[in-house]
Amino acid sequence: MLATLRRIVQEVNSARDLTSALDIIVQRVRGAMGTEVCSVYLLDPDSTRYVLMATEGLNKAAVGVVSMGTNEGLIGYVGAREEPVNLEDAASHPRFRYFAETGEERFASFLGVPIIHHRRVMGVLVVQQKERRQFDEGEEAFLVTMSAQLAGVIAHAEATGSIRGLGWGGEVVQDTRFDAVPGAPGVAIGQAVVILPPADLKAVPDKTVTDIQAEIDLFRDAVAAVRSDMQALSVKLSPQLRPEELALFDVYQMMLDDAALGNEVREVINRGQWAQGALRDVVTAHVTRFELMDDPYLRERASDVKDLGRRILAYLQEAGRQERVFPDQTILVSEELSPVMLGEVPKEKLVGLVSVLGSGSSHVAILARAMGVPTVMGALDLPYTRMDGLELIVDGNHGEVYCNPSAELRRHYLELISEERELVQGLEQLRDVPCVTPDGHRMPLLVNTGLLADVARSLDRGAEGVGLYRTEVPFMIKDRFPSEKEQQATYREQLEAFHPLPVTMRTLDIGGDKALTYFPIKEDNPFLGWRGIRVTLDHPEIFLVQTRAMLKASQGLNNLRIMLPMISSPFEVEEAQHLIHRAYSEVLDEGVDVPMPPVGVMIEVPAAVYQARELIQLVDFLSVGTNDLTQYLLAVDRNNPRVADLYHSMHPAVLQALIRVSAACREAGKPMSVCGEMAGDPAAAVLLMAMGCDVLSMNATNLPRVKWLLRQITLSDAKALLDEVIELDNPHLVQATLHLALRNMGLGRVLSQGR
Repeated sequence: MLATLRRIVQEVNSARDLTSALDIIVQRVRGAMGTEVCSVYLLDPDSTRYVLMATEGLNKAAVGVVSMGTNEGLIGYVGAREEPVNLEDAASHPRFRYFAETGEERFASFLGVPIIHHRRVMGVLVVQQKERRQFDEGEEAFLVTMSAQLAGVIAHAEATGSIRGLGWGGEVVQDTRFDAVPGAPGVAIGQAVVILPPADLKAVPDKTVTDIQAEIDLFRDAVAAVRSDMQALSVKLSPQLRPEELALFDVYQMMLDDAALGNEVREVINRGQWAQGALRDVVTAHVTRFELMDDPYLRERASDVKDLGRRILAYLQEAGRQERVFPDQTILVSEELSPVMLGEVPKEKLVGLVSVLGSGSSHVAILARAMGVPTVMGALDLPYTRMDGLELIVDGNHGEVYCNPSAELRRHYLELISEERELVQGLEQLRDVPCVTPDGHRMPLLVNTGLLADVARSLDRGAEGVGLYRTEVPFMIKDRFPSEKEQQATYREQLEAFHPLPVTMRTLDIGGDKALTYFPIKEDNPFLGWRGIRVTLDHPEIFLVQTRAMLKASQGLNNLRIMLPMISSPFEVEEAQHLIHRAYSEVLDEGVDVPMPPVGVMIEVPAAVYQARELIQLVDFLSVGTNDLTQYLLAVDRNNPRVADLYHSMHPAVLQALIRVSAACREAGKPMSVCGEMAGDPAAAVLLMAMGCDVLSMNATNLPRVKWLLRQITLSDAKALLDEVIELDNPHLVQATLHLALRNMGLGRVLSQGR
C-alpha cells in the first residue's frame, strides 16, 4: 500500500493543473481501494461551500455544479468534525443530503475523511460502495494517509497550488495573501519578475506567446545544440567506454528526433505556450510515464529524459537571457534568490525581493537589509511560477506577499509607504542626539553589520558603534576561506569606519542555516549540530587565523571587541580564551602593538542562560542573541513559516530568560547587550531597557524608531510596563498589552502595524 501511495503522490505532483491532479487522485484511490466511487470536494475559500471537484463513479456532469454549505450534508459533517466518518448506510444518517445530479442514492456505504492543512479544512476525500458495510480499519487508515498527503500537495505543489492564491480556473485572485518570513523591513509595490534557476524544468512558468514560429525556431536551435553536444561527448568518451555504454548517446539522439520529443513540443507551442513551457509539459509527461513503469530498466529511462530536458532548457534559457527587461518597479521573485540575481537588476529599479526558499539570516536577506530593499523569504505556498508580470505587494515587516492587489488594498499600502517616508524624514533629525530618556537614563544604540554597505546606512542613522559584526558574511561571498591578510583588510575597513566607536566582531558562526559552499556541513538537524564555536574549536587553524586578523586590523584604533557565538558551557569559553591569548602572543611576537580587546559571550542557547553567572566571570560582557535564543527556548525554527506563529520573542519564557541574564550581569558589575531582532523592535526595546540591558544593537533601519521611542518614555514608566506584562502568560497578550499602553501614552507612531 505504501508503494501505491507513493505512486499516487508522484503522479499528482506531476500534474499541471488542479483538475488533472484531482482526477488522478479519484481514479487511483478508487482503483487502490477497490471501491465503486471516489470523490474530492474542496472548500471554495470565496463562497465557503464544498464543491464537488472530481469524481470517479458519480455522474461527471455534477463536477463543479454540486456544492453544499459547511453545515450541509455528510461532506459538511466530515468537515465540521475534522475526523473520518465511516457509515454502513449513508442514506439513513440524519445529515445525508441527496443530490439528483450525482446519482449517488444507489451507494450505501460511505467513508469520508477531511483534507486538513495547517489546522484549516481544505476539503473532503470520499469513497462509496453499493453494498452495505463498514470500511475496515486498514481502508480507513489508507484514506486518512492519502488525505494527509493530498493536503500537502494541494498546499504546495504547482498542480494544486490554486487552493491558496489561484482561482478555481487557475488564475491568480485578488488580494491573495501568502505568509512568509520577514527578510528585510519595509513595504514595496511593484511588478513581479520571476527569475528561474538554471535548467530547472519544474521552475519554468507558463507564458503565452504570439510569435509561434520564433518559439519553434528557438526550440529547433536548442535541440541542434544538444545534438552537437551529444556527438562531441560521444567522440570524447569513445576511448574510455565500451560500445554498449556508448549506445546511450544513440538513445539520446533518438529521443531528440521529431518522432520522439520534437513533434510533441511543437504541438504544445502551436497552442500558444512558449518553448520552455512546452518542453516542461512534454518532458514531465514522459518522465511520469517512465517512473510509473514496473520494469526497473524502463524506470531508469526517466532520468535520461530529465537530463535531456534540462540540457535543451539550458540552451533555451541562454537564448532568452538577453531579452529580459526590468520594469521601473521590479519585485524579483525566485525559488531561491542569489546575490548574482540581485546584481542583474539595475539598482534604481529594484524595489522588493521574494524568495520561496531561504531564511531571514541568509546572505540574500543580509544583503537586502544593507541595500534597504523590502524582502520576504520562505514563501513556501507561493505559486511563483505563475506570477511573472503580476502586481505584488511585499510587506517585509510582517513577512507577507499580496498578489494582484485590489485598488483598496493598494491604496492602504501606498498610505503606509507614504507614512513610512514621512516618519523616516522626521526621525533623521535625531541622528546626532544621544538616546536619553526624559528622566536621564542613557541607552547606547549600536548596529548589526555584515557588509561594508551597512556602514553608510548605520552612520547616517546615528549608530554609536557595532554591537554585532557578522564575520561569516565575508566568508560567504568567497569560494574559499579568505586568507589572514584578506580578513585583516576587511576587518580594518569596519574598524576604521566606526572609529573611535566600538566594533564587536563575532567569531565565525557557520552551520545551521549559514553555509559555506566550500566547507559543506551535511547534518540531519543542523541547528542542533556542528555550528558556531563548535566548528572553530574543532578547527583551531581557522579560529587562530581569524583572531590574528582581527587583532592586527585593530592596530592604532583600539576599538575592537571579540564575541564568541553558540557558547553552551564555561569549558568552551576557556578553550576559546586560550586560543585568543595564543593568537595575541603571536601578533605581539610579530611586532604588532595592540592591547588585548574585551572578550564577550553570546547567550543563544538555554544552557548559557542557566550558566550566565559562571560565564560572566570568565569574560568582559554578555550579549543576548534573541533570535536563536527564542527558537531554542520555544523549540521553533524561526525560518520555518509553517510554525512562524509559534515563534514570538515576547514569550514569557524569553522574557524570564532575559531577566535572568541581566541579573547575572548586574551582580558581576559587567555590561549586558542585546543584538537580536528584538532590540530593533521599539516596544520590545522598552522592556529590555526596563530589565537593565546596557546596550541595544539592531538593524540600522530600525535604529531611529527605537531612539525616538526611548527618548519619549521614562525609565520608571518602562519598568512599570515590564511589571505589568511579566505577569501575563501569553506572548500575543504581552505584545497587545504593551502596544496598547504605549499608544495610550501617545507613543504609537513607531510601532509596527499588526496583521
